Amino acid sequence: MMQSRLLLEKLVAFETVSRASNLNLIEFIRGYLDELGVASQLVYNDSGSKANLWATIGPADRGGIVLSGHTDVVPVDGQAWAFPPFKLTEHDGKLYGRGSADMKGFLACMLAAVPTFLATPLRTPIHLAFSYDEEVGCLGVRSLLEYIKEQAHTPVACIVGEPTELKPILGHKGKLAMRCMCMEPPVTLPMPLTV
Repeated sequence: MMQSRLLLEKLVAFETVSRASNLNLIEFIRGYLDELGVASQLVYNDSGSKANLWATIGPADRGGIVLSGHTDVVPVDGQAWAFPPFKLTEHDGKLYGRGSADMKGFLACMLAAVPTFLATPLRTPIHLAFSYDEEVGCLGVRSLLEYIKEQAHTPVACIVGEPTELKPILGHKGKLAMRCMCMEPPVTLPMPLTV
């Protein structure tokens, strides 16, 4: 069984900045799960250069709880790092490396917990979801959600391991994006206007 510290060291070493492929990291995760006897499915982007990974542990005849995290990290270009960004470094009791907090640390904890999940007679399945391109607009999770909708049993809850300074967040403030296009010519108001 690999411990979360060792797993984090391996995950940080993959340079999965959003402009690059995440397939080497995904294949590492898939291989780790395969060794433990956990099957996984990959959901690729249109070009096949990136993939989400979905795996289920426990009974397959009901919903379950998703542990979800993204595999991409923001670039390090032009940043002055005190330690190599893609090598996990421990200093003063803290671990440094691109993605160690957001969010490869959570991915490592998910993977380290798999042997415990397997040794536990689960009544509710645990789903592991690893997505791509969260840092550039949550792009990868969209195709993963479509995949999940096609399954016979959909999850009942999801825990996303984004760093929150150890404060539980029960919901997200949300986001709304819209584009407005006006096709009619502008309206000319009679002058002068009096109020």
